[in-house]
Amino acid sequence: MNSMSAEGIKFKYVSLQAKSGEIMKFKVILEEDKEVGGYVVSCPALVGCHSQGDTVDEALENIKEAIEACLESLSGDVVKESLSKPSSKVVDVVV
Repeated sequence: MNSMSAEGIKFKYVSLQAKSGEIMKFKVILEEDKEVGGYVVSCPALVGCHSQGDTVDEALENIKEAIEACLESLSGDVVKESLSKPSSKVVDVVV
C-alpha cells in the first residue's frame, strides 16, 4: 500500500481483486478522529463510500469492505462513470 500525507491526512491506495480477476486500485483518504478516537476513511472515487476503525489497519480493511459493497450495489455503468472521474488534487490555500 502506497501512502502520502498532508498535515494529518494520509492518502493511501488500497487494491481489491474484482470478480473478473482484475486488480482494482483505489485512492482513499485516512484521517485521525481526534474527538472520538480511531480513524475515518473515505474513497473519493465512490461518492458516499466511507468507513472507520480503531487503528489504521482496521480502517483500511473496513474501507476495502465498504468499497466492495459500494461496487456491488451499483450498476456497471455507474461504476465505470465513478471510476473515470479525474483524480482530485490537494492544494495549499492561505487565508
